[in-house]
Amino acid sequence: MDAFSQLTPQQKQQVMQQAQNEANQQVMQNMMDTMSSSCFDKCAGTSGDKLDSREQACMAMCQDRFLDVRAQVTEALQRRQNSM
Repeated sequence: MDAFSQLTPQQKQQVMQQAQNEANQQVMQNMMDTMSSSCFDKCAGTSGDKLDSREQACMAMCQDRFLDVRAQVTEALQRRQNSM
């Protein structure tokens, strides 16, 4: 017998919820890493070691778009969790 099969239904639900939360956190961390990398690649030019005002504005708009998507993903994940 494995340890999971010996848990009560409530304990199983808690384990599954924790696993889902950890998976959601990983998805969000990956999205933030992708945002940083993608926005920097898209917006940063060759102006040296600092972003100029155009690059800063590009970074801000790019990050805003990613954060909007993140909010939509979070909402979808919560709906999926609540339907379990």
